[in-house]
Amino acid sequence: MKAWVVRFASLLVFNVVVLLLIGWLTPARVGWSALWAGIVLTALVLWVKPLVAKMFRGLAEPKSRPRGKFMEWLVGLAVTAGVAVVVWVVTVLLSGVQVGNWFWGYILPPLILMIGWGVYSLIDDKLETQAGAIYDKATGKDAAPVAAPETTSPAPSKDHYDGLTAEQRRMLDDLRT
Repeated sequence: MKAWVVRFASLLVFNVVVLLLIGWLTPARVGWSALWAGIVLTALVLWVKPLVAKMFRGLAEPKSRPRGKFMEWLVGLAVTAGVAVVVWVVTVLLSGVQVGNWFWGYILPPLILMIGWGVYSLIDDKLETQAGAIYDKATGKDAAPVAAPETTSPAPSKDHYDGLTAEQRRMLDDLRT
């Protein structure tokens, strides 16, 4: 549960910042609607975006012959752009964001969303770690200290060896609590 709360909260903060940037860089009027639109956008990114991306990838599957590397990259970019447009349109429909004209309101904001998704994918681990520390502090739990990576691998005991690394075992233990 903690992992989902932390992920939702960190993505929400990031999405609100991206929405404010969209409101500042485009004629789309975001304003105070950024808070509700951020919640809608976060929910869409977490639960709807993977489904729409899977559907678009299924439509883009090569039917006869394989594509080259560059064409695969272009198809992947087109799928991501299509997903961004769908997510943006649904966000506009379900929130108080107002869009002025067609190009600046429905084409440019999805491009900004795609850039935002790229930036978030680069910093999400650090952001979620910091949000997790804030969550632990707010709930009164002490954050587990991060252990330095082991340089020597101890001999696995028969009881404890399950094929997981120490970090994976800690993550699994966090999920169980």
